[in-house]
Amino acid sequence: MKYTFKKDERLCSKLLINKLFTEGESFLVYPFKVVCLNIPRTGSIAAQILISVSKRNFKSAPHRNKIKRHIREAYRKNKHIIWDDYKDKPNDQLLAGFVYIGKSIATSKEVDQKLILILQRLIEMDVKNTR
Repeated sequence: MKYTFKKDERLCSKLLINKLFTEGESFLVYPFKVVCLNIPRTGSIAAQILISVSKRNFKSAPHRNKIKRHIREAYRKNKHIIWDDYKDKPNDQLLAGFVYIGKSIATSKEVDQKLILILQRLIEMDVKNTR
């Protein structure tokens, strides 16, 4: 698996984003609120993600962008955790929204650790839903 993060892996469709936030399940792993939803797979992409940082908590755009860069990089390095699980399920696709709710800028290492926990929890939730 290549450690890339292409446009196809980003959740851009307004319809899917609306569906994610209305029908999806959510959980909290501070400093993230995670919303996830399994849908029937439409293409070859196993998971699509959305990253959001609140303007209310971070007025400065460079600070918001820095946090989003940390999250994208952590996901890019660790996406194999979720993709390995979904390659066995050719009919399922994961939609996930990572909403950063922390009040301060987390380090890359902290974001990386939390994102690994989130991806493992997403796999556990998927296992529970298929039973």
